[in-house]
Formats: sequence, C-alpha cells, structure tokens
Amino acid sequence: MSYFNSKEVIISSSIGYLQYRIEVIPVDIGEAVRARILDLCRERNLSINKLCLLSGVTQSTVNNIVSGRNHSATVTTIKKLCDGLGISIEEFFSSELFQGLDQEVK
Repeated sequence: MSYFNSKEVIISSSIGYLQYRIEVIPVDIGEAVRARILDLCRERNLSINKLCLLSGVTQSTVNNIVSGRNHSATVTTIKKLCDGLGISIEEFFSSELFQGLDQEVK
C-alpha cells in the first residue's frame, strides 16, 4: 500500500516529449493522513526528523504514521504536527486527499 502524490512524468523520444500526470487517490483516512504529512514535508523541504523536532511528536510515532503501520493517528497528534508545520488543522484537512473517502464504519 504505497501512495505517491500526483507526479508529472516526462518521457523523451526522438520526436519530442510526452508529459502526463499519474494520480493515486488514498482509499482510507489513514492513507490520506500519511500522504498529507508527506506532501507538506516535501513542500516545505522538511525531513521527518525536523518535523518531529518542530512539533514535539516522537520520531517513532511519526514514522509509524508515514510508513503506514499506524492508520489511526489521533487528532491531538495531527494538531501537534500542524503546529510544527505552521498550519491550522482546517488547512491540513482541506486537501483534496480527504474528499471522497470511503466510509470507515459500515
């Protein structure tokens, strides 16, 4: 279960370049949280270690979230990560990653 953010792939050939987008949409909240954290770190050029230092969340907790071992990060943990990233919790969840997720409890 790996998630890759939208990427642009460029293929070169003798007649020019072909460019297309690949999008993989998370199917559950755990994957969406994982993807959002990785996206935000990438955007800010932050390592996971630096995010841990800025947010006060332990390295093992963040590693478990971003590796997919923990699919149920607490709201408190997400709030601390948001504080470390300098965003509100509303900004965190406003990403398109959280739109159209399947219902968790049926």
